[in-house]
Amino acid sequence: MNMVKLFFRLLVLIMIANAAIAQPGPENNLSFRQLATLWDEAIPLGNGMIGALIWQKGDNMRLSLDRADIWDERQALDIGKHNFKWVQDQVRKKQIKAIHLWSDMPYEDVPYPTKLPAAAIEFDLKILGRQVSNELDISRAVNTIRFENGIEFKCAIYAANNQGYFEFSNTGSADIEPALKVPAYQSDVQKGLANSVEGLGLEKLGYSQGAITRTKTSIRYHQPTYANHYYEVLVTWNADISGKVIGSWTLMVDQSAVLPVGLSVSETTAAWKKHELWWSDFWKQSSITVPDKTIEKQYYLDMYKFGAAGRKGSPAITLQAVWTADNGNLPPWKGDFHNDLNTQLSYWPAYTANHLREAESFTDWLWKTRKVNMEYTRKYFGVEGLNVPGVATLNGYPMGGWIQYSLSPTVSAWTAQHFYWQWKYSMDRNFLEQEAYPYIEAAARYLKNITILKNGKRSLPLSSSPEYNSNAINAWFDQWTNYDLTLAKFLFTAAAEVNAALDKKKESAEWLTVLKQLPDFNANETGLTIAPGQDLAYSHRHMSAYMAIYPMALLDVNRAKDKEIIERSLHHIEKMGTSEWVGYSFSWAAILYARAYHADSAVSYLTKFAGNFCSVNSFHLNGDQKGGQYSSYTYRPFTLEGNFAFAQGVHELLLQSRAGYIEVFPAVPDSWKDVSFHQLRAECAWLFDGEKKNGAIEKITVRSENGGLLKIKLPADNWYLAGNPGELITPNTEGIIILPVKAGESIVFQHK
Repeated sequence: MNMVKLFFRLLVLIMIANAAIAQPGPENNLSFRQLATLWDEAIPLGNGMIGALIWQKGDNMRLSLDRADIWDERQALDIGKHNFKWVQDQVRKKQIKAIHLWSDMPYEDVPYPTKLPAAAIEFDLKILGRQVSNELDISRAVNTIRFENGIEFKCAIYAANNQGYFEFSNTGSADIEPALKVPAYQSDVQKGLANSVEGLGLEKLGYSQGAITRTKTSIRYHQPTYANHYYEVLVTWNADISGKVIGSWTLMVDQSAVLPVGLSVSETTAAWKKHELWWSDFWKQSSITVPDKTIEKQYYLDMYKFGAAGRKGSPAITLQAVWTADNGNLPPWKGDFHNDLNTQLSYWPAYTANHLREAESFTDWLWKTRKVNMEYTRKYFGVEGLNVPGVATLNGYPMGGWIQYSLSPTVSAWTAQHFYWQWKYSMDRNFLEQEAYPYIEAAARYLKNITILKNGKRSLPLSSSPEYNSNAINAWFDQWTNYDLTLAKFLFTAAAEVNAALDKKKESAEWLTVLKQLPDFNANETGLTIAPGQDLAYSHRHMSAYMAIYPMALLDVNRAKDKEIIERSLHHIEKMGTSEWVGYSFSWAAILYARAYHADSAVSYLTKFAGNFCSVNSFHLNGDQKGGQYSSYTYRPFTLEGNFAFAQGVHELLLQSRAGYIEVFPAVPDSWKDVSFHQLRAECAWLFDGEKKNGAIEKITVRSENGGLLKIKLPADNWYLAGNPGELITPNTEGIIILPVKAGESIVFQHK
């Protein structure tokens, strides 16, 4: 028997053996009758570093190839020309034009710095014939396409090697060979009308067109970029007498492309075994089951994309991750690192879903770029400590753009939350000492240095709330916006906590003192405002005024004063409507409503996101794809943060880490009779299983990795520990059960 065929039979047996624990099921796969004809509806594959989109362009089946670190790092913004004090002066003088010329215009008019497209492999569909099925098995990250004439195509990107794999079987006499299509860096077509959202024309980069070298069984593409940098693409293939064509491809930056894995049966078998094992382990980390199958499918597709985009050892997830737009232009918003929302939202689901290792791709990138960020902080803000550009390159340099957000003074407070979460969800002492503490401390030191203490109150020289009032002069505020204030309150709280955890009592007390110098949140009959004297006056896509509800969780609906603010805020959001929202707005709103126990509203927003703001392949396309049913934005730039915020929205229905306690099934609609989850993670390294059948909660299992006092709020009353059916557990006056649990111990709550 052909060895490759034998290998795939063995894989099927492995899948059957693991069926009881494998997630998700086949019903959550992407399944079509034919190839997509648009790149943003393509089948996505990836391993965090390289990616591919499989679709049809013209008469060819196309694999659009990508690599996360193919970047042009030339700097267009002269960060040394002006500083934060200069900006303050211009705002006071209302000299908006001077600011735009310095910070905004380079981002719009200069094509670099930017993420770059790579190349594409194409196969002639006139040879392959008509497609009859096209399926992405997300449990294994394998795309299979079947053709009417019996030809079958399979492709994947190895999970453990930066290499793509493809094979054709049952080819008969068909002569199948790949062609390589490369970006038109020397195009005669000038695309000067394009902008940063549509993507500037590639010809603006000024590159020489790369060279293609072809042999009988390989194609190599060498593309010079800038300042002696380059990238290479290598495709190799072979055919055997059984009618099978097997091939591989890889991309490398600033080095000659070499396939990590050869095409021999033994090497291919070993690579596939590692690939299958990685994805099997990924799905074992957690799972959920909900009766709304639209939400469940979107959830699993989004978690699949997270596994394909967020990997330890790869750069952080950018706007498009490893699926750069294949439309002949540069990617929307240059495919950059938007740290005023997009990177942060992209990692929201990692912690509850028990994917801490994948989440490290964000903290690793932030840690790697911190020295560049600290130099930026000294140069632009004129103080020591750590802040992060709101819009950054691969290596952490500021790119400019709307300056209120691209050079915001509070970005590092938000990025610091991911160091805090990485520690808090793992309770990893080494990570706390070596990364979380120094990062949070440096960010807090900077923010203390940049703020002004007067009459016992601390203020920020210039404040904003992302994209409120767009890029106009009134987008700045001379008092704290609730966005900036929430970030400051969180950061100083976190700084006090990490110092206390390391027994640094004096330092912890210092940060608590600084925290007390901040004003209260600004709230009125509309709930949380944008800033003092500025209510949310119109529908707005950013939920930044409501950061204190989530993700910072500084307000808790179980406290009477907070509940009033939260309920008024949600009522005002509804009053303003969703006409100016984009996709991620609905995902974020779902979490806000879940935090307030409005389960039906939370599910409604999740449903609207999945139904109106996603492509058929589950990609978040920002605009309303049903012609403006819920939003006036009907465009379709693809970014990922809405997808990942959606996944966290599902988690928030099932399990919430609140201010010092955990809540199970906090926002499940009454109509959801059968719901379950397995190994969802909460702060302080607790792992939870929960099951609800026929409307009744069967049991809740808690496993402790770290040990300590479990503080848990359970739905309903009359709970006992398994094995003690006669002994009811009594919660405290706040409805919280407190139990000591040893490291490695499991306890089971059952409902009487």
